Formats: sequence, C-alpha cells, structure tokens
Amino acid sequence: MDESPPDGEQAPELFRNVDGETLRRQVLEIISDVLSDSDPQKAWAREQLLDLLATHMDDPEQALLHHLISTRNVPKSSPQDPAEDSSRNEAATGKRMLLTAFQPIRQLPGGEVIGVEALARFVSHEGTSADVWFRGAAAMGLGPDLEIAALHLALSAAGEIPPHFFASFNLSPTACADPRVQALMLGGTVDPDRMVIEIMGDLADRELAGLAAVLSPLRQHGVRLAVDGSGPAATSAKQILHLLPDIIKVDRDFLADAVAPGNGPGTAPFVFALAEQTGATLSAEGIESREELAAVVKLGITRGQGYLLGRPSVDPRDWAAWTGGADSLGERH
Repeated sequence: MDESPPDGEQAPELFRNVDGETLRRQVLEIISDVLSDSDPQKAWAREQLLDLLATHMDDPEQALLHHLISTRNVPKSSPQDPAEDSSRNEAATGKRMLLTAFQPIRQLPGGEVIGVEALARFVSHEGTSADVWFRGAAAMGLGPDLEIAALHLALSAAGEIPPHFFASFNLSPTACADPRVQALMLGGTVDPDRMVIEIMGDLADRELAGLAAVLSPLRQHGVRLAVDGSGPAATSAKQILHLLPDIIKVDRDFLADAVAPGNGPGTAPFVFALAEQTGATLSAEGIESREELAAVVKLGITRGQGYLLGRPSVDPRDWAAWTGGADSLGERH
C-alpha cells in the first residue's frame, strides 16, 4: 500500500491486459443498456454517463467505472435518506452491474452455518472477475471508493440473511481509514456485533498504528476483525500481535500442506501459537475436498468455508436455506 496508484491513462492498458475483449464487450453492453433506457426517472444517469463518455472518449472502461462508483457510492457529505439513495442507485445501475454474493461459513466439526462472507460480483452475459474491476479502480486511484460502494450494497443485502448469522466484509487498510466505513457500519440495519471486517491486501508496518486507531471505535461497538494468517497476503506475526484480531484465516496454501502425507500442526506452528496467544479463532477458507475438510477438523480448526461447504450465492432463498443446519456435511466429511 506504499506505492501511489498509477494515473488514469494507465488504467485502460491494465484492463486490456487482464481480460481485454471480454471486458470491453461487457462494458459496451452495459453502457448501451443504460443509454437506451427511456425511463424519465433515469435521465440523470444517462446524462452523467454521456458526460463521462465525452470526457473519456477512448476509454469506456474508465467512464463506466466512474459512473458505477458515483451511482453506488455513499456521499461524503449531507447523507441522503437511505431509501431514496437506494432507489436512486437501482434506477441508475439496474440489477446487472454490481451484486453481493454470500458464501456460508460453517462451525466445525458440526457443520452448522454460523456466518457468511460478502463477495462482490459484477454481472453481465459474460461475468468478468470482480478482481478485474477492483484492480482497475485501484489503478485509477478509486480503489477505496469502489470498496465502499461494494460495502454499502453488501450491508444492505446483509439485512436479508438470517439474524443469527454474522457477516464478514473485505476491506483494504486504506478503505478502513475512510470515515464513510464507520458511518455505514454503525448506521445500518445490521448490528455491529454481527459484523466482521476482513483486512485484505498488503499491510505495511507503518500503517499499523493508524489502522488500529480507526478500527478502535468499530471494535468498541462489537465489530470483529479478521486477518490472513497464511498465503501471499498473510499478516505478519508482529502485525497480528499489534492488531489482536478476533479471527485468523488460513488459505489453500495452508490446506495443501495440511493434507500432504505426514503433515500436521507442525506445518504452520506460528499460526496456532498466535491464535492461542491472541485468543483468536482459526478459520480455514478454500476447502474443496473431503481430505482437506478432514485435515482441518483434525488440526482443531473450528470454522471453515469453501466450495465443499457451500458456494457463494446471490439468491436470498439460498441464504435462508443455510439455516437448516449441517446439511450434508456428514456425507462430505
């Protein structure tokens, strides 16, 4: 997080390198849909998008990204009525651009769903990975704005999950420092003690004190903190001891070691030691096989998620069905 984002002129090349023709086709399709809508109440959205296209004549990706952020974002000043703001956003963007998917998080070894992780999804006929959009936004210096737009939508969707589930939201350290995050998380319909902030991306040691300070009011209201304890974006032991997270997550790299013949807790003893020292709960993500699930349970990790335990879904009917308990976890294990 210590490098300044490239300027806007570099973003189109980044987009094309990631998913060139597919992304351009998706962007033009969404732009066409917005501009062809004749609803008078959406005239302001059409005018805004036309202005952005005129400003970025050779770069429809950047024009659409600015449009998405401005229509999904929460204003920094003079907050609007939430119902009016939600209606305005839906009128501008329809149901195709940005959605929230939830993936179940299960208690182990029993298998009951105890929470969900919110995942952003950009939708069209050919769905481009959300990572493409977030990397593009970061390259334009708009990363936190897009994160907060996604958080706004996810918090709204979280009002529909079963009331005994917690919800985990991914945020970068930079986004956490934005005052809109605290306003959203403490001013919505979801109780703070049902929320988890999962820190994503690299965290520099010099950011530790500032991050802990901005998170402190949220944590005092009951919001919990999760960090990565393994993988390329792992939080260091020093940082974990400074932040004292409530949850330490381990990824598929950890699982690959855990299922290797002869391996066990010794594969990453520092993670277990840090969890014991800080009182954090260990949670495994990316569980995709019975062998990985068995290894996680054998290691004593008490929470897990992954395709084996439940795929992400944007359908509230699936979210409600997860209250059924352990489902077929016994068969999976």
